[in-house]
Amino acid sequence: MLVTTARKLAIVAVAVGVIAPPLRRHLRIPAPLVSALAWQSPYALTVALPRTPARDAGVYALQMWAYFAHYQMPADDPDRLLERLRVRYPIRLDEWLGRGEAPTVRLQRRLAGEGALRRHHVALTLVHWAWFFYPHATLAYTLWRRPEQFPRAATLMAGTYDAGLALYWLVPTAPPWWAAANAEMPPVRRIMAEVGERVWGRAWKPMFLYIGGNPFAAMPSLHFGTSVTAAHILGGIGRTEGAIGWAYAGTLGFALVYLGEHYLVDLLAGFSLAEGVRAGTRLLQLDVLAGAPSGG
Repeated sequence: MLVTTARKLAIVAVAVGVIAPPLRRHLRIPAPLVSALAWQSPYALTVALPRTPARDAGVYALQMWAYFAHYQMPADDPDRLLERLRVRYPIRLDEWLGRGEAPTVRLQRRLAGEGALRRHHVALTLVHWAWFFYPHATLAYTLWRRPEQFPRAATLMAGTYDAGLALYWLVPTAPPWWAAANAEMPPVRRIMAEVGERVWGRAWKPMFLYIGGNPFAAMPSLHFGTSVTAAHILGGIGRTEGAIGWAYAGTLGFALVYLGEHYLVDLLAGFSLAEGVRAGTRLLQLDVLAGAPSGG
């Protein structure tokens, strides 16, 4: 009887954790309460349902729902966000890396042309758009091909997302396209938005405003960091999968800098973040094994 009651309460907790983030503005739910309700829902699901691959996937989905809510929440108060915004430091670092000129500026000057959209603009934008599905598709593929690897893979991916999220809250940083639009650096086109307007028409702005609700979630690049994590996960499944993963990560990295979405230093930070999370999970696993009683 107690088990049944606990599971019913856990199901309610999951439901509350799902509906609280999208209702936070309408109901004026305090941010700390939204956080508590959203982040408890993955744990509540482990109480509500017995362990199965489907439940593992559900835990990951709920964690990503909580991540998405917290990704957007800083933009709920745009004035406060602008007060905390950092603009200059990545420009200085990128100009140092580019020996006096930011790589984005150099690449666009040489390859982008004068305001025209070219085929490689569309191709690289499609690579960028594919990222919105790629990390999660990687985990779905892992669940299908190597279900025993899924828990660790999901932990790696969720850890990469969450570590980056913490830095977005602590140090909101402007991307190149915003800095250029506000005369903080030489002109930079936001080519991805140009392609989006051409492809999607009037639907583009509201659609991307919802998906990319926080324009200052730039440092580190989670586009690149999660793609690096995905490449490691795919490499654990097979050589072919790993090669595809690293090829995509490299192409995406070039696209992000060229399209004006990220500085090169954002990518380096994203790579370091992914590798740091991977090293941390290995250390935690070793600690758990070291504390386990020996058999025999």
